[in-house]
Amino acid sequence: MTMPIRPFRFGVQANGTGTRADWVETARQVESLGYSTLTMPDHFDGQLAPVPALQCAADATSTLRLGALVYDNDYKHPVVLAKELATMDVLSEGRVEIGLGAGWMVSDYEQSGIPYDPPGVRVSRFIEGLEVIKRALGPDPFSFDGEHYTITGYNGLPKPVQSLPPVLIGGGGPRVLRFAARHADIVGINATLTSGAVDQSTFETMTAAAVDDKVGLVRDAASDAGRLDDIEMNIRAFMVFVTDDVPGALDTLSQFTGAPVEVIADSPFALVGTPDRIVELLLERRERWGFSYVIVGQNDIEPFAPVVDALAGT
Repeated sequence: MTMPIRPFRFGVQANGTGTRADWVETARQVESLGYSTLTMPDHFDGQLAPVPALQCAADATSTLRLGALVYDNDYKHPVVLAKELATMDVLSEGRVEIGLGAGWMVSDYEQSGIPYDPPGVRVSRFIEGLEVIKRALGPDPFSFDGEHYTITGYNGLPKPVQSLPPVLIGGGGPRVLRFAARHADIVGINATLTSGAVDQSTFETMTAAAVDDKVGLVRDAASDAGRLDDIEMNIRAFMVFVTDDVPGALDTLSQFTGAPVEVIADSPFALVGTPDRIVELLLERRERWGFSYVIVGQNDIEPFAPVVDALAGT
């Protein structure tokens, strides 16, 4: 059994550093080049805060969808985040996507003083948080009595334009991937980041073989839940080189990651080659893993645009 084949769409992950004019120009460029979505990380470093920055991008565009990749559930109470997401959906006229995760970057927690609980605790809190967000965005008042959150007679207002904006859950570990398969509209396949940082161990979980295992978990869990056809498969391509010099680019990535060249060439997190070659790679990887929603970085907006032009909507 394979993942269903969906039409391609593409997004850009950007952090929004710089002036308002810079950010508006970026959003308009992303939209004009045919990308579907502009996403932002959610960290405490030099980036703009995602909620106001994404609303600014929404105001500057007309079709571009907006989301975080991903909001850290620990940084805001889910009732607060739900109200912000609903407000953004109203003000953007229905262009919000909800990306939510359990949190992983230990430096954020250390700098802010937010407790960095063990992974199992953070994941359990994230699972409850998503339930609270979904119900707050729903049509009726609700109460919730969980281990981490207690909600009493709350009716989230405003209500979103979309009955429920699409939910993206990215995961690298079995528990989150199985949960995503049962509850997300979009499932992102991630590296496993249990160390709390991007380090030498990270790429070991980004190989083609590792992705086979991760997608297999999603496929089996989604199939058991009767949701296989409901899921859009997503990947954030971290290593994008649009170039004629494939050997040189792969060698650079090999030195950076410590992984063999052939392993990087096969990893779906890497896209290396001419636009035509990248088109071939994406078609092959959609067939193998179901990846139809591909997100690249801010520096890739223009170099990657020919690939978007060739594949978006097909």
